[in-house]
Amino acid sequence: MSELLNVEDIFASKVFTVAKMRERLPKKVFQEVTRVMEHGGELSMATADVVAKAMKDWAVENGATHYTHWFQPLTGITAEKHDSFVAHPDSEGKMIMEFSGKELIKGEPDASSFPSGGLRATFEARGYTAWDITSPAFLKESGCGTILCIPTAFCSYTGEALDKKTPLLRSMEALSEQALRIVRLFGNTGATKVTASVGPEQEYFLVDKDLYFQRKDLMFAGRTLFGAPAPKGQEMEDHYFGVIRERVGAYMKDLNVELWKLGVTAKTQHNEVAPAQHELAPIYETANIAVDHNQLVMEAMKRVAEKHDMRCLLHEKPYAGVNGSGKHNNWSITTDNGVNLLEPGDTPNKNIQFLLVLACIMKAVDTHADLLRQSASDVGNDHRLGANEAPPAIISIFLGEQLEDVVKQLIETGDASSVKQGGKLETGVSTLPDLVKDATDRNRTSPFAFTGNKFEFRMVGSADSIASPNTTLNAIVAEAFSEAADVLEKADDFDVAVHDLIKKYMSEHQRIVFNGNGYSDEWVAEAERRGLPNIKSMIEAASTLTTDKAVKLFEKFGIFTKVELESREEIIYETYAKTINIEALTMIDMAGKDIIPAVAAYTGELANTVLAVKEAGATGASQADLLVEVDGLLAEARKALKTLEAETAKAAAMEDVKAQAFYYKDSVKVAMEALRTPVDKLEMLVDSSVWPMPTYGELMFEV
Repeated sequence: MSELLNVEDIFASKVFTVAKMRERLPKKVFQEVTRVMEHGGELSMATADVVAKAMKDWAVENGATHYTHWFQPLTGITAEKHDSFVAHPDSEGKMIMEFSGKELIKGEPDASSFPSGGLRATFEARGYTAWDITSPAFLKESGCGTILCIPTAFCSYTGEALDKKTPLLRSMEALSEQALRIVRLFGNTGATKVTASVGPEQEYFLVDKDLYFQRKDLMFAGRTLFGAPAPKGQEMEDHYFGVIRERVGAYMKDLNVELWKLGVTAKTQHNEVAPAQHELAPIYETANIAVDHNQLVMEAMKRVAEKHDMRCLLHEKPYAGVNGSGKHNNWSITTDNGVNLLEPGDTPNKNIQFLLVLACIMKAVDTHADLLRQSASDVGNDHRLGANEAPPAIISIFLGEQLEDVVKQLIETGDASSVKQGGKLETGVSTLPDLVKDATDRNRTSPFAFTGNKFEFRMVGSADSIASPNTTLNAIVAEAFSEAADVLEKADDFDVAVHDLIKKYMSEHQRIVFNGNGYSDEWVAEAERRGLPNIKSMIEAASTLTTDKAVKLFEKFGIFTKVELESREEIIYETYAKTINIEALTMIDMAGKDIIPAVAAYTGELANTVLAVKEAGATGASQADLLVEVDGLLAEARKALKTLEAETAKAAAMEDVKAQAFYYKDSVKVAMEALRTPVDKLEMLVDSSVWPMPTYGELMFEV
């Protein structure tokens, strides 16, 4: 019988929580820390020393020997450099363990090898990490032992943000400041800040470890670069929400325990659409903590999978032809005195504050649809967006029937006198209750959907950090709030002015609202007619960061400087080129060393079979036909391999980073697909005992 698990006892046991600080810190020190956490400012060095000692003592009591400033550089993953608490022996040779306030607040990792987009020269190594007091420190257990991890921001010696967290924190402050102006207009004088809250759903695939190590493409690229469809995929729709296999269930149980100890509120788990695909969803948290926790979720998924002899695949499209993975970024904004600004209430048509917030968000998303699209861009997501399994690459807002009707009334008459109600759903079974229906259905094809009291940004890639999408969301909404407040704060008659402004914003930006099927060809044509951008790839979206409109937005609120935006655009091109180069070289390696030699040997066996059959008196026609077909595809594959080698070499030699990225997209990727096509056909013809790697059927069903 398995040991009983008490979640309440283990939750946040590895986290230096506010409760632990209250227990361990003097009252005045605790009050200063919580004041800075809630309202900003700097700790005195004396206070920092006390906090550092308490944090170190707690960590050492729990087995920690080292600490690290845990940060999120522009690689999209986390980084850490470990330093021990060892200071020096005392006069009797006893080891002293120390950790100062200075060490807690500031670190100095080498910044030279992280992506900087030209912000730092290779020889300029100094960078600084700064403690994010609003995100709690935690303990990470690994082969290195127990490490105290201190969440930090990361910037260059010259002050530019070199990470994902710094702009996010800046955007959160901007949103809070501008949203407070809005709630003040409606008489809420008690609120002191407005917080963006996020709940990111995380999709992932699991694959058997032994099979994983037989696939160079999974090892090097995180996705399969070759692979014929399995006889069975997701067409029976029997995996989605299906019974969880024992091996996977054991993994999920251990993953939950690991995350709960780290203070991550893992709540929902289920099978997703594709075989071997699954999902985990947490409860909402403050945006920067949600970003930190999502990074911990992805790290824990990989670490726990190893203990179960599996590997976790976070790539958006590890297998062609089946559902890919993403993250649904659920976003809401709430005052610190408990008002959710996206809560419509029972009568949204009369909830003027909600309608103004909604109108501002319509304006923000329409004005900056290109930036929002860019914020969800990564290399893997190019395989997913617009592929009839995820939201289209065209940004639109889904409001549902109830709110769409309210918006329509406001646009047409300036007043919404009625609101659609959900009614009851009669089950027709006497022992089952009739269900109260929501006033609106959901739309899984919408990239930005209103879902009750929040917006669900469904475009984010499964392997990507959620920092960029939330930074952009916060920024564009802050701008809309700012511009609305500029008008309303000067109004002689607030009631008239706010009604006029709601109608104006909704009228001018109604083109962004679309409640239909986002997968349809008709929507693509309709979106073009409306003038909505259709940005189809990561690198086509990159330039949206440095338009005059984008620079004005981000500089207005101090979120990014123009130089920081230019650096991020360059990093996008570099990342894209490097990723496709790795994939191309992996294909070249697999085709040249494994697949083509195996098929060539098989054709030899076929040729011998044809001769043997003919010598036995039969025609050997069937064997000869198979030989001709296989040999023809082999020749096609060899020709495609040479083309891919030439195109990859040409791309790698290019010096202009933007031109290089587009060449990889327009030429190298085309050559990659040209090689994959005959190879996948060969997989269906060659004897399975000869084929040099596990098939899709094995990868997806042997977990």
